Amino acid sequence: MTLAIVAAMHEELRALLPALESARVVHHAGREFHCGRLDGHEVVLVLSRIGKVAAATTAALLVERFDARRVLFTGVAGGLGPAVRVGDVVVARELLQHDMDASPLFPRYEVPLTGRARFATDAPMSDALVAAAREGVSRVLELAGPLHRLADFGIGAPGVHEGLVVSGDRFVATAGEGEILRANLPDAVAVEMEGAAVAQVCHDCDVPFAVLRSISDRADDSAHVDFTRFVEAVASRYTATIVRLWLRRWPAPGASPDADEAL
Repeated sequence: MTLAIVAAMHEELRALLPALESARVVHHAGREFHCGRLDGHEVVLVLSRIGKVAAATTAALLVERFDARRVLFTGVAGGLGPAVRVGDVVVARELLQHDMDASPLFPRYEVPLTGRARFATDAPMSDALVAAAREGVSRVLELAGPLHRLADFGIGAPGVHEGLVVSGDRFVATAGEGEILRANLPDAVAVEMEGAAVAQVCHDCDVPFAVLRSISDRADDSAHVDFTRFVEAVASRYTATIVRLWLRRWPAPGASPDADEAL
């Protein structure tokens, strides 16, 4: 059974590639699919590119060409929930496209001809991801050291949140935009640009999926400040640590459930 791990940023993908065993690269549709084994799992790692169309294309290719039977998407997001801070981690339970609006033909946010606006993640995958994230953020703080200087980003004790993550083809970078999303979707905890598209593809293909997001900003006027540095210093470390802890919690053929070698 092939597990697909999709990263939104180069830095996150690079954080996982060194651990990939028996690696081979398949070039297809302008993408590099890295196939091999990771912590006992047959995996394919790939960069999704940015935006809903790119993410949907990547997800469809993973299912149809690489026979992915489960999909994990990881990336950064802007915080929307009042308790969601920079440096926190969000595990999606539902995903919605906040820029989908075919009204009055269909209700706002509803994906036409599906009868739904929200797409639920796989509960067992997400439960294990929450557990891995809670352990992972503490490990990140221990392992980060002065090189990553988490205090520079105002990160003290990262939290882990669960809930609705919303996606749209726009980088939310003003306080006004963030407030509109909070008013229209008060239960949303984070906003990004890919997850709901992956969710729709996985729903159509009956493939379980989960979404992990590191909070890089508060979806306001400072959203672009130090974004790249945050991805390199924090999000990439979160991805490498949490994803591998999650893999070790997830049953794999021939893998010991107690395996927990040093990261």
